[in-house]
Amino acid sequence: MVGNLGHSSTESLSILIVEDDDNIAEPLIEGLSNHGFNPVRAKNAQDAFNLIHKTQFVLLDLGLPDLDGTEVCRRIRRSSDIPIIVVTARDDEIDRVQLLELGADDYIIKPFSFRELVARIGAVQRRSVPSGATTVENQRLGSIEIDRSARRVWVNGAEVDLTPKEYDLLAYLASEPGVVRTREAIISSVWDEFWWGPTNTLDVHIAALRRKLGQHNLIVTLRGVGYRLDVEGE
Repeated sequence: MVGNLGHSSTESLSILIVEDDDNIAEPLIEGLSNHGFNPVRAKNAQDAFNLIHKTQFVLLDLGLPDLDGTEVCRRIRRSSDIPIIVVTARDDEIDRVQLLELGADDYIIKPFSFRELVARIGAVQRRSVPSGATTVENQRLGSIEIDRSARRVWVNGAEVDLTPKEYDLLAYLASEPGVVRTREAIISSVWDEFWWGPTNTLDVHIAALRRKLGQHNLIVTLRGVGYRLDVEGE
């Protein structure tokens, strides 16, 4: 996987800004530099692919001249777990859900305040850095095996291809099987406390998990409350 997540803070974090508009990119570069970040700019998708291995975080605009940003996000996520925040003017719920399913860690809608952007970068980075808490690296739940150190999942011995958010959601629910997790707690832990996204994003990810794991009764819905991972229900 590309991307070094060994920072304990956002200080000196190398951020790839994928943005073709000088009027947006230049103030971003100046502002991020003033906050102690190390911004690197790519004006198009090809530049982004060439520079991704040199950076630790991505701010990705969707309106690129050579390739749609959603496809850029998809290609980066195929080979890297580098944190990605999408910067978009598309205030459309379907687009936002799609981006999260493709593996973006968060998004921010133009125009936005620089203070909010820095807060979101910090929140995503904190979730990307191991907390140091002791966890079971390999966990077996019926026919499901979770390798937490490698972020891999198998069902009946066959590996399942999950997006980063789908894995995070499964790992969070599996950390305490049988315990009800409220919607608010899940969103706060798997996304972040600054999450202002569409309310059905969680439901979309739950549906995708059930489909990919092939066990629709594994994750139990408690209407109006949240979800519970029920190994006996598989």
